[in-house]
Amino acid sequence: MGSAVNYIYILSGALFVLSLKWMNTPATARRGVFAGELGMLMAVGGTLVGHHNNWEWILAAFFIGTAVGIPIAYIMPMTAVPQRTAMSHACGALAAALVGTAEFYQRQPNADTELHGFVMVALIVETLLGFLTFTGSLMAMGKLQEVLPSRPITYRNQNLINFALFAIALGLGIRLILVPTDTFLFPIFAGLALVFGVLLIIPIGGADMPTVIALLNSYAGLSACAMGFALDNQLLVIAGALDGSSGLILSIIMCKAMNRSFTNVLFGAFGQLQAAKGKTEQRPVRSASAEEAASILEAASSVIIVPGYGLAVAQAQHKIRELFDTLTRRGVDVKFAIHPVAGRMPGHMNVLLAEADIPYDRLFEMDDINSEFAQCDVALVIGANDVTNPAARNDKSSPIYGMPILDVDKARTVMVIKRSMSPGFAGIDNDLYYMNRTLMLFGDAKAFVSEILKELPVRVGA
Repeated sequence: MGSAVNYIYILSGALFVLSLKWMNTPATARRGVFAGELGMLMAVGGTLVGHHNNWEWILAAFFIGTAVGIPIAYIMPMTAVPQRTAMSHACGALAAALVGTAEFYQRQPNADTELHGFVMVALIVETLLGFLTFTGSLMAMGKLQEVLPSRPITYRNQNLINFALFAIALGLGIRLILVPTDTFLFPIFAGLALVFGVLLIIPIGGADMPTVIALLNSYAGLSACAMGFALDNQLLVIAGALDGSSGLILSIIMCKAMNRSFTNVLFGAFGQLQAAKGKTEQRPVRSASAEEAASILEAASSVIIVPGYGLAVAQAQHKIRELFDTLTRRGVDVKFAIHPVAGRMPGHMNVLLAEADIPYDRLFEMDDINSEFAQCDVALVIGANDVTNPAARNDKSSPIYGMPILDVDKARTVMVIKRSMSPGFAGIDNDLYYMNRTLMLFGDAKAFVSEILKELPVRVGA
């Protein structure tokens, strides 16, 4: 039986690798999801078959988890996917930490033989990362849901206190590795890890949440990898390593997209700095009605749509699909420009547009689409703020200077659908809104696009 389980694990690991590969592009993402699901099903099945377990508890947990998970999958609005992702990281990390805690205490009677050397190092890494990821993910979820302030929460000498707290936790962990029978230290160690997770995330502003989510995913994966070493489970090592490395790589991509470093994201209190420096100026803007916007779109031959978090808030993706279809039938070349950090999590805009069945070949990444804005008749921006701000290129005093942006301001006409002139996560004015070629379309994105659609058929004779 053990040999069969090993073969199942090998196949599962291969499916996990293929899943990550296929999810690298929208065209094969669905195949990647199915591969990952099949790999996990085989992994769980192989583990259950290959080990003697308490089936009553396992089945009870299975049915409870199913009863919670299925409704969430069906009723979860797309705007809440980032929060749900953060909660998933919290649950996975807590599971790893609790398994590590159980192993530590369960092996105490034979601590001299079972809790020594590498095994104890793996348990400490597993529980440290698991507990801090659990509370950190809950803080990220609270900020995304706006239960907690999305702005950074800071206080004097915060980074120094955080480093000292982490150093103490690490010191206790090393002490437990050397003397695993000091069981009274473990609750203190776990408590410090939990507190550190809270203090690590609260000084990070909403603008950095995409990077934070990817980083927390990496922590959860590394915790699972360490758990695999502690339990001598090769598949957990593979899955955790893939999860941890992919999350880290994604975090690096996110930081590059914002022209930021890890240390600046984790310890820079970005949002608060901008709120202090970036005062909203009272400058005149040009606004337009839905009828005027429809007239401009009707006369265009090429349109680039730039989605942002405002699209998600308004749940306007299906109306955007209708607009895409209407313009395409008129022979208008319609494309979508996707910034890596648009929205509140990596790939947020891709998921929204995929839900509305926007063709994959119409979605373009920033580096591929930027050269086309100068030849574009209309750039339609829907709720995207900082990723379209020309100050990132032109204003050296701007806190976002150097951040790669979509070159929306180079289009012949720019139309921005936005509820108000309030700034984005960075807390600064967007110079794009005050340009002569920019028209502000004030209102809810879904409602405004609906009004545009009502005007278009009259004009095209539909």
